[in-house]
Amino acid sequence: MNTLNRYLDAAVLKPEMTQQEATDAIKACIELETFSVCVRPYDIPLAKKLCEGTNTAVCVVLGFPHGDQLTNSKASEAKDYIGLGVDEIDMVANYGLAKSGAWDAVKADIAAVAEVAKSSNTLLKVIFETAHLNSEEIKQLCEICVEVGADYVKTSTGFNGEGAKEEDVKLMIETVAGRAKVKPSGGIRDAASAQRFVNMGAERLGVGWTSCEAISKGGQVEGSGY
Repeated sequence: MNTLNRYLDAAVLKPEMTQQEATDAIKACIELETFSVCVRPYDIPLAKKLCEGTNTAVCVVLGFPHGDQLTNSKASEAKDYIGLGVDEIDMVANYGLAKSGAWDAVKADIAAVAEVAKSSNTLLKVIFETAHLNSEEIKQLCEICVEVGADYVKTSTGFNGEGAKEEDVKLMIETVAGRAKVKPSGGIRDAASAQRFVNMGAERLGVGWTSCEAISKGGQVEGSGY
């Protein structure tokens, strides 16, 4: 096995997954020692129980997958998830507001969750959905995330449009300039692509859990999707 497994946030997020399927997926990721499993909110207690005493952390998505919840609702979600013991939160920015140029509202939305996360030392990643944003919008979101103290900027949910593109990741890395970390996500299904992003400077990768074994062992998974 290569070292790519320690870059992987393994996504266990499909809404139709049964509890047994989620259990099996989380156990497979623990065996691979992925950095984290990124789970649905309902699965936090399950993931915490399974990951206890392992090298795999528990991450949860927030405002997922569209990012259009009320800001107060997002902050409340963050408090609930932290209360359940998550290690990390991946929140979706309100990219509809970003495309509207409502930057004050976008900033307030992210800042509300960042404040909750920082108060408990919970790592926060902010998902942009870069497939729907232009370069200037991506840069502006990066600057907002840095300003409010987010730990990572992240390309995609994997559920709405194309996932991580090298040009977007490069732009994000250049814009944050070491002030935050960068997580490409979506469409990464082979070790070569994963390694390219790591070589560019990515410090975490969002990968569908079914691709984690192949990536960790230098292979690839056919098909499309997360």
